[in-house]
Amino acid sequence: MPDRPAADNARTRLDKWLWAARFFKHRTAATEAVDGGKVRLNGLAAKPAREVKAGDRIDITIGEETRTVVVRAIADKRGSAAIAQALYEETPESAEQREKARELRKFAATPGADLHGRPTKRDRRRIDRFSGL
Repeated sequence: MPDRPAADNARTRLDKWLWAARFFKHRTAATEAVDGGKVRLNGLAAKPAREVKAGDRIDITIGEETRTVVVRAIADKRGSAAIAQALYEETPESAEQREKARELRKFAATPGADLHGRPTKRDRRRIDRFSGL
């Protein structure tokens, strides 16, 4: 059985790395995100089995949040959070963009904030009139 490759040319699957770096709780979730086009490797769409190496740039979209990270180390096993954070470095542009989005969300109204419980009889009549019932 061959030995593990040297650290400078170590590689692992994209879905395994995303899981080990704790971007996703389960490896299947990482695989589904890659298949769904939510993850881009070096600016291009990738498959879950695509190999990742140190220096690669990964764009990850989770919900409304997009992160751009540069791979610093390779791991194919999930470790502690401290180990996971050492696997990548977020680009300054990505961190700045996420901070701006966080500020915008802070000032935006919460969806449904103007709704207060069940509709009244008057509201129900308006809904029925609007929907043509």
